[in-house]
Amino acid sequence: MKTARQAARQRRQRRRLVLGTTLAVTAAGVLAYLVMGSPSDREAAAGQATATPATTQVRATSTTETGTPSASATPTATGTPTPTAAATSGAARPSAKATPRPPRTASTTPSSAGRIRPNTSYTGVATAYEAADGNGACLFGPSPDLMIAAMNTTDYETSRACGAYVLVRAANGKSITVRITNECPLPCAPGQIDLSQQAFAKLADLKVGRIPITWQLLSPSTSDTISIRYKTGSSPYWCGIQAIGHRNPVARLEVQAGGGWRQLPRTEYNYFISDSGSGCGSSIRVTDIYGERLTITGIAVRPNVVQPTGVQFARH
Repeated sequence: MKTARQAARQRRQRRRLVLGTTLAVTAAGVLAYLVMGSPSDREAAAGQATATPATTQVRATSTTETGTPSASATPTATGTPTPTAAATSGAARPSAKATPRPPRTASTTPSSAGRIRPNTSYTGVATAYEAADGNGACLFGPSPDLMIAAMNTTDYETSRACGAYVLVRAANGKSITVRITNECPLPCAPGQIDLSQQAFAKLADLKVGRIPITWQLLSPSTSDTISIRYKTGSSPYWCGIQAIGHRNPVARLEVQAGGGWRQLPRTEYNYFISDSGSGCGSSIRVTDIYGERLTITGIAVRPNVVQPTGVQFARH
């Protein structure tokens, strides 16, 4: 028979065994929980970290592919959209390229028009100069009236503006039509027109000196016809040709040579030059900014003589 001491010893051993087993089971459960739960937590965290950049990247790519900045992008100097804080706000904001522009059609903005286009309003300032007899950089000679002006160098565009009729409106509501006969060099800014003192006085007191204006090209009513003048020094071996009295600005001048038409380069002093003499004294074809072509024959090489043609561009 077991003694009381032996029985007590066995009970203590059983308690230690049960406690050890319980601790082992508990530790195993905790370890299993950590092992099973940790990857999921890491995956969830990783998924959350990558979600936002992925959305931003899609927007940037879409904007670049379409070539049109969206409300969530600001165009840089190179035209590449750069994401900004607005990318995640969802608020619409017009970009520089999205600014509405006046509608234009082929009939109102012909490709040969250059910088000054029909049915387009320009903004600038008007100043005044002493026009004397009205002659200027366009070399038209003395003007029959002094309702004339000098166009800034940018819009003068190597004499393309010569002979253009321009309606000038002042902020006070007054307006006047002038003909471009001269060039206003720097510091005259794009949009600026230097009016003869006589023309400026129709809009404001000369003492003001400088006024804000808007202006646009005109195709006026006129009874005049176009004339042709060969430059001083012209001959069958070299010539300069100028058109005078045209209703609409001249876009190009060609001469008949070699069985076809040869376009002559234009100078800043408003003559078209044939430096080889090709076509000097032959038929001439002039084209206005609307694309109308007029063929002129019978004009001899007579230097510095204004020769009328009897033809004129149509009014627009």
